[in-house]
Amino acid sequence: MQLNYIANTNVPSASGRTLPVLDPSDGQPFDELQRSNVADIDAAVRAARECFEGPWSRLSAAERGRLLYALSRKVAEHADELTALEQRDCGKPTKQARADALALVRYFEFYAGACDKLHGETIPYQEGYSVFTWREPHGVTGHIIPWNYPMQIFGRSVGGALAAGNCCVVKPAEDACLSLIRVAQLAAEAGFPPGAINIVTGYGHEVGDALARHPGIDHISFTGSPKVGTLIQQVAAERHCPVTLELGGKSPQIIFADADLGAALPVVINAIVQNAGQTCSAGSRVLIEREIYELMLERLAKAFEALRVGPAAMDLDVGPLIRQSQQQRVWDFLSDAHAADIPVVAQGQVVDEAPETGFYQAPTLLRDVPVKHRLAQEEVFGPVLAAMSFQGEDEAVELANATQFGLVAGVWTQDGGRQFRMAKRVRSGQVFINNYGAGGGVELPFGGVKSSGYGREKGFEALYGFTTLKTVAVRHG
Repeated sequence: MQLNYIANTNVPSASGRTLPVLDPSDGQPFDELQRSNVADIDAAVRAARECFEGPWSRLSAAERGRLLYALSRKVAEHADELTALEQRDCGKPTKQARADALALVRYFEFYAGACDKLHGETIPYQEGYSVFTWREPHGVTGHIIPWNYPMQIFGRSVGGALAAGNCCVVKPAEDACLSLIRVAQLAAEAGFPPGAINIVTGYGHEVGDALARHPGIDHISFTGSPKVGTLIQQVAAERHCPVTLELGGKSPQIIFADADLGAALPVVINAIVQNAGQTCSAGSRVLIEREIYELMLERLAKAFEALRVGPAAMDLDVGPLIRQSQQQRVWDFLSDAHAADIPVVAQGQVVDEAPETGFYQAPTLLRDVPVKHRLAQEEVFGPVLAAMSFQGEDEAVELANATQFGLVAGVWTQDGGRQFRMAKRVRSGQVFINNYGAGGGVELPFGGVKSSGYGREKGFEALYGFTTLKTVAVRHG
């Protein structure tokens, strides 16, 4: 049984209740979590506050950096263990789970080096004054982590908050807690003082709500759906608590006729099937210039048909979806597409070894998707790619920007001028030219516009969100 981790101690929930942990590969329970409540959040916030006002605030920035680096080494040493936890808990193929563990190492390395480089400025002012700024931590930050990339999002969120000098209370998704509980334990082994990192598990409507409402939380970082993001904003606004929100996307891959199609093909495929399509930045729309539309669809179809789906331990191209309700969500989208006579071009294959009780979905490619159809507008969060055609830059931009989201976009063209024109005109937080995702890039600020949220995580830019700016004006005559 997994316990909460508060002040470097394994603690049962005050409720005395538990939740089952299911393996997405076979749908069967294999562990239990605490079904926590308001009392558990309160205990975690108090522990974080005591740490922030006590030992954590007495550490220099360089000392915080050494602790984060020590944690990065601990994670590296336990990468196999964390990979196995993530694989079974989330249904990730081995290669994906290991990539997530190694990304977590890199996040802690990056933020370890950033701790003592968060500088203020001096401001020229009136004669007789010296004015300068410095950045201060918010205090206690709340982190609501989704189930699709628990280790990676923990790294970019909690890593940045700790580097900036905050103490953290973390509520993981009830579907994906195991790796984060273990990382918090490793942090204690690395020397983090009690209360610096606290993990409280349970349902979002119980524990997540309690965390967002708690008066002792000074900043909230949330990754999840626009609907829940709106609720968190409303709750936080009641006490003027700042928030950072990453709320998903409907990201386009825009392929022009002059693109290197051989280079684009594997990237476009990976961007929709990685993590079974359960990725906020998934390239879930492919916009193809009309001149090469049929050719590119033919190549995509061949690639889709070669994809194999199966249990996480088989380490195939695609693993299971996280849970039955997510599987049903994908089925509902495909059913709506069928009702609208949207053609299916190709599908991958679920292998015979996949248990019938697992949550599997074959990668599916559809063509000629109407721009107003929900398949082109809403986040499926599954391995479903919607193809559309366009003619010229103006129509490509119109289609790319025709959703409520604006998280990531990919542009494939050899025309240098077009590369910059498209990057400027497409409304999204990140634009990748002749690539997509840049290999993860922990250094690259990440976040969206429109309904994809606001604020930035990853990179040095994240540290600004996890601090508040103070201006000091000294009159000295």
